[in-house]
Amino acid sequence: MAVPVRAGTGRAGRLEYALPHSNPGVAAHVWSPVFQDCREPADRSARSRIQGTPVSTPLLEKDAVKAAALRRMKLLATSLLVLLGIIFVVAFALQDQYPWLQYVRAAAEGGMVGALADWFAVTALFKHPLGLKIPHTAIIPRNKDQIGATLGDFVEDNFLSDEVVEAKLTSIGIAQRAGAWLARPESADRVAREGAAAIRGILRVLDDDAVRDVLESMFRRHVVDVPWGPPAGRMAERIFDEGHHHQLVDLLVDSLSDWVRQNPDVVSRLVSERSPSWVPSFLDDLVGDRVQVELNRFLAAVQEDPNHQVRVALDNYLRGLARDLQHDPEAMAKAERIKEQVLDDPRVRELVTQTWSTIKTALSDAVDDPDSELSTNFKAAVQDFGSRLVSDPELAAKVNAYIADAAGYLVRTYRKDIAGVITETVERWDADETSEKIELQVGKDLQFIRINGTVVGSLAGLAIFTVAHAIFG
Repeated sequence: MAVPVRAGTGRAGRLEYALPHSNPGVAAHVWSPVFQDCREPADRSARSRIQGTPVSTPLLEKDAVKAAALRRMKLLATSLLVLLGIIFVVAFALQDQYPWLQYVRAAAEGGMVGALADWFAVTALFKHPLGLKIPHTAIIPRNKDQIGATLGDFVEDNFLSDEVVEAKLTSIGIAQRAGAWLARPESADRVAREGAAAIRGILRVLDDDAVRDVLESMFRRHVVDVPWGPPAGRMAERIFDEGHHHQLVDLLVDSLSDWVRQNPDVVSRLVSERSPSWVPSFLDDLVGDRVQVELNRFLAAVQEDPNHQVRVALDNYLRGLARDLQHDPEAMAKAERIKEQVLDDPRVRELVTQTWSTIKTALSDAVDDPDSELSTNFKAAVQDFGSRLVSDPELAAKVNAYIADAAGYLVRTYRKDIAGVITETVERWDADETSEKIELQVGKDLQFIRINGTVVGSLAGLAIFTVAHAIFG
């Protein structure tokens, strides 16, 4: 029967046991690691090592639960081994007096063999059993980097593929789910708040002088340095060919006709001022009235006849001007002089430099006020977009396709980098810490191997002894 010869924590914190008629030191060396598995270390450092976390890192609650479950399973597996050891000793001592105890002894003996074998196998995954550097033990610490590389390759080949990602995104229906969430008022408010916070952060980070320099550079590159003649000529030619200027001509003729009818004295005064002094005034009045009537008749004819010679002449002039702006060097040079006169105005340059300040102030005021027109319209647009994603299958399908394409591009482009995070992370881990992390995650299930080995060994030992006893007596 196993009896304790020494119990204490010592340097390693182990309980040492000895068997009768054996060397106490050897027995203690055999039994001490078994009991060490089920004993909670006394010092904080050892506890943290078993739980797979650095001493200075507080345990997450789920890790603490896993560590406690692992200790319980180790205690259960070791307790079965101890129990079978006690049963073996008792049965071995009394089997001559009670022959049926031979079967009990055989079952206990097989169970101990199975338990010790499986304890060795499980321990060999994470450390050297008994501290002996036996070949092909401490598998995880020795092959840590290879395990990380293999795990990274496995994730890259089986999870980070276009087919897997696209199939998963298609089955989820991201657009519909996002639409249902965005359609809720509280979600739109949240998006608006987050967007406002992002805008405020960007406005604080941006350098005003740098932004002004960029705006001025863009204005100079796209407005000042670009010749005005050819672009203006092409745009005018398109407008004139399509007849969009006719409405403007109508407006000008109508306005001129109204002005002439409302100001008849102006025509009479102009006639009087330009007629010789010896002409009688009544004759000036007659001529002025006649000019007024003819002018009204002429303007009315221009208004009523879309093909009037004045309109045709005006169309020809405008089309000619559009062609000259594109091909006539003199007309293009004149357009450039007009551009320089306009842009050399100090007020124009000041307006360009103040554009950023105006935009920044307007944005800051809008995002700071949750009831501003910008915020209100943005929330309404978010809710409307969410509702359309839910109610419009075609739009949702397009959005899902865009998301799948973007995810596929990211996977194709960065799959090696993403999988490399796993490999590099495992490589940075300490070998012992890696072993303890893995043991914390799967150690509880591995302890069932020890329990199963104990049960199977007991049944196998009993069966072997029974068959042998039946055959050989």
